[in-house]
Amino acid sequence: MEKLFKGKTVILTAGPTYEPIDPVRFIGNHSTGKMGYALAECFAQRGAQVKLVAGPTNLQAQHEGIAVIPVTTADEMYAAVKQLAPAADIWVFAAAVADYKPKVVADRKIKKAGDELTIELVKNVDIAAALGKEKREDQFAVGFALETDNEASNAREKLQKKNLNMIVLNSLNDPGAGFKHDTNKITIIEKDTATAFELKHKSEVAQDIVNLIWERLYV
Repeated sequence: MEKLFKGKTVILTAGPTYEPIDPVRFIGNHSTGKMGYALAECFAQRGAQVKLVAGPTNLQAQHEGIAVIPVTTADEMYAAVKQLAPAADIWVFAAAVADYKPKVVADRKIKKAGDELTIELVKNVDIAAALGKEKREDQFAVGFALETDNEASNAREKLQKKNLNMIVLNSLNDPGAGFKHDTNKITIIEKDTATAFELKHKSEVAQDIVNLIWERLYV
């Protein structure tokens, strides 16, 4: 049986966010967006209309069923997702959103002075958690967790806190998983079960994730 998503709208976040310090510097991370873009292609190939809210990456969406909404900061990503979320059937939060941003953004380049520079940071909105409070019963939400310690227990806590249906766990302790790789090794955690997968190319990992979402929606 073909596992199709015709008539479904998927909102997906991908890539990093960049939080400006001044006009030339920012706080970011090593996310390439490959996992999120692979998921977008997979959903689109199976008939879904995909709204891809993407932070700064070098990637291009190939499928005509993918509409890319480019953003830079966590606040921009949240605004875009909040607007699109009510009309979407499936939410997938694959972006590596910065947890913090500079409290004050300098309007001119900060000049080098002294041996130390202190930047005060404030917390960014947790996009998945904020939207989880508004999620309807007919909507399916998937989060991602990149962990280094107490991986499974931390992921389960996020699953509950953010009102997610499933969470995709990567561990930085697994070689070939996480940022800067074409491969990934995941465990998909749900309320009463966990499904572990071998190390695979991210396009194959996307198929595994999308297959399991389909099973939860249609089987």
